[in-house]
Amino acid sequence: MSDDQQYPQQQHYPQQYSQQQYAQQQQYAQRQQYAQQQYEQQQPQYDQYGQPYAQQAQAYDDAPETQQWQGQTWDTQVQPPVQPYLPPQQPQQQAQQQEWAGYGAASPASPAPAAPASSAEPEPEPEYGPPTVTGNTRVTDAQRARAEGRSPVIEPGIQPAALTAALGVLLAGGALVGSYGLLVPLLLLQAVTAAGWFRLNGMWPARQGIALAFLGGVVADIALLAAGREHGPAAILGTLGVWVLLTLVLQLRSHASPDERMYGLMATVTSAALAVIATGWLAAEPDAVTVGAVAVAVVIVARALPLPTPASVVVALLAAAGAGVAAGGVTDLGAGGALLGLGAGVCALIGHRVASYDYPSRFVHMTAGVALPLAAASPAVYLLGRALI
Repeated sequence: MSDDQQYPQQQHYPQQYSQQQYAQQQQYAQRQQYAQQQYEQQQPQYDQYGQPYAQQAQAYDDAPETQQWQGQTWDTQVQPPVQPYLPPQQPQQQAQQQEWAGYGAASPASPAPAAPASSAEPEPEPEYGPPTVTGNTRVTDAQRARAEGRSPVIEPGIQPAALTAALGVLLAGGALVGSYGLLVPLLLLQAVTAAGWFRLNGMWPARQGIALAFLGGVVADIALLAAGREHGPAAILGTLGVWVLLTLVLQLRSHASPDERMYGLMATVTSAALAVIATGWLAAEPDAVTVGAVAVAVVIVARALPLPTPASVVVALLAAAGAGVAAGGVTDLGAGGALLGLGAGVCALIGHRVASYDYPSRFVHMTAGVALPLAAASPAVYLLGRALI
């Protein structure tokens, strides 16, 4: 018996094994092809601009679910239907897909893709003010005046001029009485000067600074009365030096910011200096005080008249010289009163101009506008009175 007859199935076993293996390979290839088709159908297709085809996306959305679980899964609750996920297209992805598709860079003739119109109405934006670094800062009257092309300078009216004239008359009358009769209106002048300067610089209330400046004027008055009129410059300058040093020490002990301390230092020193310099009325000769005070009263009233500025200044200076001549005729100055009245009038107009600067308020006019013309005229009254008498 041959080997083939002894083992009849041995001849067909390799053939049957090859057919079974081939069938398995065919089934595996079909499954791979089916899975690839399903994966490609789930991937979004893109046109030449990198945008997904709306038809395919809509068809994918409308396609029925291919698998439905009839049995109980691990999550026994009802699950919402799964929506198809379309990944957002990145610019780099778009460029790569365009290159894969053979388009490369977009041609110049190709229209740019239009932005999808939003169906929802845009919400109105809230109305905010301009951004600020330091809060809602108010525009000052001076800034508004400059923006509108107007002058930021407003001169004091007739009421401050009348108060200046009244205070000048009090000084002239006090000089005729004596040094202590002159001291009462002088203290009032020094107090209004200290308060008006701080208010003119926008620092209000500044009680400590006002009190310190006014106290400097009082100390200068006391030192001058104690030393005598002949030592008036030494008493005034000595008090001024001590008060500058005292103000500097007090500002260094302040806990404010460096800018605020510097600003407060300059305002306090200037206010104290004006209050101390006003003591010059007490150091001047009584006849010079009378002529100078009358001249200041007349020049400020003339300056408040409703005239153009150049004409008003000329009229005011002529009125000051005339008032000096008239008052000099009553005193021992005589015709020299015209020069003293003219010098006092020029200094008074300078003080008047300073009180009008930067669109001041009515309170500034009623304090600095009243006191600064008289305080600024005191050096001229002292120097010209010593020279003419």
